[in-house]
Amino acid sequence: MISFRELYDTTVSLLTTLNQTIRVWDIVDILAIAYLLYRVLIVMRRTSPGSVINGIIILLAVAYVSNLFNLKVMKFILNQTLQMGVIVLVVLFQPELRKLFEHMGSRRSGSLFRRRVKNEDFEVMLSHVVAACEIMAKSKTGALIVFEREIGLNDYGATGTQLDAQITSELLQNIFYHNSPLHDGALLIRDARITSAACMLPLTNNANLASGLGMRHRAAVGISERSDAVAVIVSEQTGFISVAVDGMLKRRLNRETFETMLRSELTQSSAVSRARAKRKTGRTKAKTARKQKVDKR
Repeated sequence: MISFRELYDTTVSLLTTLNQTIRVWDIVDILAIAYLLYRVLIVMRRTSPGSVINGIIILLAVAYVSNLFNLKVMKFILNQTLQMGVIVLVVLFQPELRKLFEHMGSRRSGSLFRRRVKNEDFEVMLSHVVAACEIMAKSKTGALIVFEREIGLNDYGATGTQLDAQITSELLQNIFYHNSPLHDGALLIRDARITSAACMLPLTNNANLASGLGMRHRAAVGISERSDAVAVIVSEQTGFISVAVDGMLKRRLNRETFETMLRSELTQSSAVSRARAKRKTGRTKAKTARKQKVDKR
């Protein structure tokens, strides 16, 4: 059985060897490559380049077989093709690469210093948005509301009318009223305030969406594909409420599910919220206990 001293000596020897062979910049290099691969996989997961990837795998398999059996003509053609492979991949995956760089470079520059939304303001905003969407769903008033998160939407907000207004249920209903000049396009919300309305959004190229979905749904999915925004849609035809996140569309939501989903997506995490609530409850109980002890004295 290995003693603790032997285990300690082995560990120290291994760390010393690694320290002599691996530099700090090697670790930085590995982490950078891992992060880039992770971002590429995330972008590919939200798109549909599967057939292209399958074609690349088949091409590599044919190249291996041609080298194995020394098929000269096939080897020559494939070698010439593979030499142009990087350019071909850039052309084929241009939308995905553009999206990747947008995600990496479109973080709000002031995200570390921006105003934090108070919990009270968030709850007021959430209640007004849910109430307005429920009323508009009953009257079949079309609406498209986009909540900005970490990735900035200034380019899209610049296409509409700048507002900077406090969110109320009445204001949302007036904006999307069918005779309103701002009812077409999307309404953008940042830090629990309306920043702009009647904004133009990019449409999705996802061919798997139902053919009956209109421009609002396709614009909502499009903006959720290009950013981390949360888009809320009220259908003018059916009155159904839908939410688009990360290129995925959740349809026909009732009030409870809609409110729960919005709260979950717009807060940092439910675990953090529960931890904060638990700490707050603990502090309240502690204060009550101290007060009772003082009263008894």
